[in-house]
Parts: sequence; structure tokens; C-alpha cells
Amino acid sequence: MSLAAMPPSAAGLQTFLAFDFGLKRTGVASGNRLTRTATPQATIAATGDARFTAIAGRLKEWQPDALVIGVPFHPDGASHENTLRAQKFARQLRGRFGLQVFEVDERYSTTEALSAGAADADAASACIILEQFLRSLP
Repeated sequence: MSLAAMPPSAAGLQTFLAFDFGLKRTGVASGNRLTRTATPQATIAATGDARFTAIAGRLKEWQPDALVIGVPFHPDGASHENTLRAQKFARQLRGRFGLQVFEVDERYSTTEALSAGAADADAASACIILEQFLRSLP
């Protein structure tokens, strides 16, 4: 779902974990509605069930109200293979953990993170995704 189509049920949510999904690495950031800022967390370098085990640990540690997932698109807005992979990841998170999941268009987040000199581009990208989402909240 785009930010424009965000459901009103986001109203009571305060804390979030965001993910920048990748085939081998998944960037993670935590943040909250009050400060509207995000903090990078250690990137998860795992795939398959090991990725979800690591995510379960983060959820236990941070206890977020909801999750935010970056979904990549081509510059013209068209979807591609990684768009579908990120959307599948969002569905898997919803199904496994029962939390609300918001999808955010993450075009250029990694480029922005790299141009800012981020040591961990995946975690920095997750921060960018989460801060974009937090700015969109009323």
C-alpha cells in the first residue's frame, strides 16, 4: 500500500521497526511517532527461516506496534522482480508475527544512504524508509 492509501488504523500506533529487504541482507531501523526519527539497528545477514528467527528476536527486543517495509520500484513507478519479493516479505511478516505492516516506496533510499556515507547502507536505508513513513503520519 502506498503512503497515500494508508489506513486510518495507523492512528494509535506509536513504535515501529522498519526493514530494507534484500536477498542476502535486511537493513533494520527502529523509530517512533513522537520523535519522528529512526535509529539504525544491526543489519540481518541471513536468509530463509534464519532471517525470520533473527526478526523474531528483534520483535521481542523492541516490541513494535507495527512494521514498515521498503518496496522498491523502477524510477517510472513500474514494479520489478524485487518489488514482488519485498511485497512477499511483507505478507510473510504479517502472517508470521500478526503485526500490521505498512509498505513504503523506497526508490533511491540505498543511493541516498550511500551518498551520505553510511557505514551500513542497509540499516541507513531502513532509517530513510522509516523516517519517510513517520513524516507521513498526522
